[in-house]
Amino acid sequence: MTAPGVVPGSPADMQRLYRSMGLIAGAGSIPFVSSVSFLRSPTPDSTLTLIALSLPSRALGFMRQGERYLARYQARLEIRQGQTVVRQVEATEQVLVPTFRETARTDESIIWQQFLKLAPGRYSVTLSIKDESSIRNATEEVQLEVPRLSPDMLGSPLPVYEAIPRTVPDSLPRLLARPRSTVVFGQDSMLPLYLDAVGASAPSQVHIRIMGDGDVRLFDTDIELPPRGEGRSTTYGVPVAKMGIGINTVLVSVPGRADTARARVLVSLGEDLPIATFDEMFAYLRYFTTPDRLRMLRDATPAQRPETWARFLKETDPIPGTPEHEGLRDYFGRIRVANVRFRDDGPVGWQSDRGTAFIALGEPDNIIDTGMTNPNARVRQQLWEYRELRVQIVFLDQTGFGRWRLANQSRAELDNAIRRRMASQQ
Repeated sequence: MTAPGVVPGSPADMQRLYRSMGLIAGAGSIPFVSSVSFLRSPTPDSTLTLIALSLPSRALGFMRQGERYLARYQARLEIRQGQTVVRQVEATEQVLVPTFRETARTDESIIWQQFLKLAPGRYSVTLSIKDESSIRNATEEVQLEVPRLSPDMLGSPLPVYEAIPRTVPDSLPRLLARPRSTVVFGQDSMLPLYLDAVGASAPSQVHIRIMGDGDVRLFDTDIELPPRGEGRSTTYGVPVAKMGIGINTVLVSVPGRADTARARVLVSLGEDLPIATFDEMFAYLRYFTTPDRLRMLRDATPAQRPETWARFLKETDPIPGTPEHEGLRDYFGRIRVANVRFRDDGPVGWQSDRGTAFIALGEPDNIIDTGMTNPNARVRQQLWEYRELRVQIVFLDQTGFGRWRLANQSRAELDNAIRRRMASQQ
């Protein structure tokens, strides 16, 4: 569950989640996430290592340039063995977007990646990102074990956005990595997974297995690795509907061989929502739907959960003809807004009294604040009016510091309004 004192969806909480997946999550004012993957080189004395890093557009300072918006950042990668610097990469990159809205994106809208050939062994890796228009920066140092990949072994299963396989062993695949290893249930139908092997001993077939929360087997399939010049590779679309909400483990093995390549994948309900397990999801959905529907999800066995969740989405989707679940999109959007707007009301904005009313009932039709009409009042009041529900909810600030609490007479009114709103959406 969420660590005490950490706001769900905050950079610190997402950092904790990404690290639990084995990813690198930068500490600092730029919330970057990085993955490390390994592919086979033509010779066993080196391993092709891909370090991919992503950050959201909103982490950078954009300036208007004509009709577009420009930001620049510096990326620095240093790899050491002991006191010896083995490789060092420094780059200054620029990001040019067409609209102001693009500058506020929270997904991994900016990706920087670097292929390196490293000898098998243990290294210290330091990754740094700096925004050129401000003092915002982030740095993270981790220990990295580079494996020795024999001729008959697979490289890392690599979550990607797109990939063009390599045809010569000493060339590089042309791909765009997915550093966060994340897909959004209801938006992404497939997770492209790049599988790569080179040399005469490259396997022609592999087995893919997906393990969910509690080591429950969710999906199994065999796929062919078609020949590509002097190797074999493919991009396989893993069906997101076959994975569980939270962290999944993708295992790729060669029939008859003991070694297994693996990757961890997060199936999320939306950006910035750190749901690591199916059980954590219930805390977020408590004001989205009825207790009966939540009980249906909770009572499903781990093996039944993907199918049960897919049915739940279908039954609660307000506009079934679109690929996006607008109801969940708007609901989780309100959670994110509440965490910011009501952060002074309590340790977690969406779980405060005003936050609860906001995410469960939406934006009020009218807010009357007595502090605006009588600034000398000892107790300040806010009255939230929901005309369709015919309810008025009163919040009190008895401290004068903006810490709003439900008035005693409004608690039952809010609970009844939430039940009526949920019942009307069935």
